Amino acid sequence: SLRVNAERAVRVGIAIVEHQGRYLVGTRPADADLPGKLEFPGGKCEVGESPEHAVTRECLEETGLVVEPIRLLQQREFAYEHATVELHFWLCCLLGDPSEPENGFRWFACDELERERFPEANDEILALIRSKSPFLDDRE
Repeated sequence: SLRVNAERAVRVGIAIVEHQGRYLVGTRPADADLPGKLEFPGGKCEVGESPEHAVTRECLEETGLVVEPIRLLQQREFAYEHATVELHFWLCCLLGDPSEPENGFRWFACDELERERFPEANDEILALIRSKSPFLDDRE
């Protein structure tokens, strides 16, 4: 059967960190899958860890910035050649100082987020961001 075994999908929490109309973005390292592509901060969930918690942990580890997940924007499964991933995109707000993030992450304006520069699985979330959806602005 060609159907991907859902048990093997890697759960990933991804932080969509918006601050004053800009988004936190980094570049995937040369030794990673999809090297050189842009990426939002995030990573694989540890055993028993929720994607929401992974987002906060990974964001701090990767960028040195403390964020708070506000809302799940999108969840999707995507099959790459190297792995099937279950992506959980969380809209996050920055807590504290937005000073220069670490590890090459930086703040991108919305019009800098070109689809070709990100892995394919990001297409839908990028379209949502670029549409300036009220979904993104609705702060509870």
